[in-house]
Amino acid sequence: MSLRRTAGGTARAARSLAAAALGLSCLALTGCAGTAPAERPPYAMARADLGMQADATTFTEFPTAPADPAPGGDTDGVVLRVQADTAVHSSPGGPVFAKLPAKQLDNPTWVPVIAERGKWAQVLLPSRPNGATGWVLEDQRTQRARTPYAVDVEIDARRLTVLRDGAPIGQWVVGVGASDSPTPRGRTFIMAAIEETVTKFSPIILPLGTHSNTFSTYGGGPGTVALHGWPEPSVFGQASSDGCVRVPDDALRLLATLPLGTLVHLR
Repeated sequence: MSLRRTAGGTARAARSLAAAALGLSCLALTGCAGTAPAERPPYAMARADLGMQADATTFTEFPTAPADPAPGGDTDGVVLRVQADTAVHSSPGGPVFAKLPAKQLDNPTWVPVIAERGKWAQVLLPSRPNGATGWVLEDQRTQRARTPYAVDVEIDARRLTVLRDGAPIGQWVVGVGASDSPTPRGRTFIMAAIEETVTKFSPIILPLGTHSNTFSTYGGGPGTVALHGWPEPSVFGQASSDGCVRVPDDALRLLATLPLGTLVHLR
């Protein structure tokens, strides 16, 4: 089964987020070009009413979601495709606190599995707080696949490595968050791929399922951390971004081919 982003190609179906469903540019979504943060976060709090569950997206927050039990741990590469609204439980068979929609930023929803119990899978969520997880029942609304890839970002060393079945296939010096807006640490995943048509700093933006811990929002967007390019190579090896990871062009070309749901370690 395919883990590709859309039937129409890499990020083409997610073209121009600003002109599409969200009305925001990728600049506002990720905030890594230095835009001033707005005062109030645009994300919604989860409703307690089980009949009104909020979507688990980059715009929502679930303060009581189970925390990732092993933020530095590896997985076996299993990812789940959510094909329709799927209930997210606090434990296998436990209370429902959210629902995963079929799409994230106009891309198919793929989330990494970090634990399993029978037909139940614990998955990483794209919502705040960072490291939020939930349990999903695998049924006709879900598909299972495996990605052999993983991305390792050593923040202090400012180095990004792409691995296939545990073996490095590419390594680059990258830019990371400044000391007052550090790149968040922990494991996350490639949530979407967006072909940028609004700004010029990166042709493709790869939003991750994690957020800035410094800013509640970037210029109207939810403060989503991303992997993306940068036109000025002097930033590579520097800690100068608002939290995103800035990568060279050849790194971005490889990263843009990785399946959605691929695990990303921010160490």
